[in-house]
Amino acid sequence: MKELDTVIGEHPFFEGLSAADLDLIAGCGQIAVFRPGQFLLRAGTPADHFFLIRRGKLSLEMTAPGKDPFVFETLSDGDVVGWSWLFEPNVAQFDARSIDDTRVVQFDGKCLRGKCDADPRLGFDLMKRFARKLIQRFADTRLQLLDVYGKRD
Repeated sequence: MKELDTVIGEHPFFEGLSAADLDLIAGCGQIAVFRPGQFLLRAGTPADHFFLIRRGKLSLEMTAPGKDPFVFETLSDGDVVGWSWLFEPNVAQFDARSIDDTRVVQFDGKCLRGKCDADPRLGFDLMKRFARKLIQRFADTRLQLLDVYGKRD
């Protein structure tokens, strides 16, 4: 069985990190499996974790009272989900629900925030990686909303 630092080092999100950084980050992670319908994140709840998706699919959803959940993105192998652990007040902004058996590396946000505080270079590197994901996710969501609400003939 592969060591966790090797598993996360093979994930695109952590590409290019040193072995020492991967080892440090792996100390905050564990392998987890979510079954269909299980939530990884719930909007409005404490954002204590983020997840590297190894295999499987999950939906990112927003809900409003009295309405069905609106799926604004589907994520799969190689994606990362959850950035609110990094930004105060550390509250999840959306729901993330497993569509099928989803294998992830689950990271303890408090543990990793402590390591980032102790090593600002690592913290800045992770912040840049998450910022790139945020920008891409916002762009994808914008396109989805344009498709849903755009002019129809």
